[in-house]
Amino acid sequence: MPDWLTTHSGWLWAILGLLLIGGEMLAPGVFLIWLGLAALITGAIVGIAGLGWQAAGIVFAILAVACVAAGRMLTRRRSEEPDAATGLNDRGRQLIGKVFRLEATMTGGEGRIRVGDSSWRVIGPELLAGSEVKVVRVDGATLVVEKA
Repeated sequence: MPDWLTTHSGWLWAILGLLLIGGEMLAPGVFLIWLGLAALITGAIVGIAGLGWQAAGIVFAILAVACVAAGRMLTRRRSEEPDAATGLNDRGRQLIGKVFRLEATMTGGEGRIRVGDSSWRVIGPELLAGSEVKVVRVDGATLVVEKA
């Protein structure tokens, strides 16, 4: 192995890390950034401890798995937080907790409510037309309601 490669291997890991992070910017997928972070950390460890290329490869492999796992946990936790886009393309989910008036008397546990300019099928207890109902959950394209 060339002498410059072993002498400057910490810098080479850092450059690899920056290239991987740059690759994330070109092809976003939130995956290369974690490998780039692992390479940067490996470069720092190699620069401080003066590890050989074999040990550096092992350190990188361990850090890559750890960084990707940590990244998945961070992004999963963030995506579960409620935000303005929750239910963006799921109109029924946006209606949960809202109160509406029945258009007609519910027969056989089925009825209809008007939401804006659309009419929704609802299931729930037998109620008279004009009764207020609260949407408690969505079952496909049907809203499940209870007396408000």
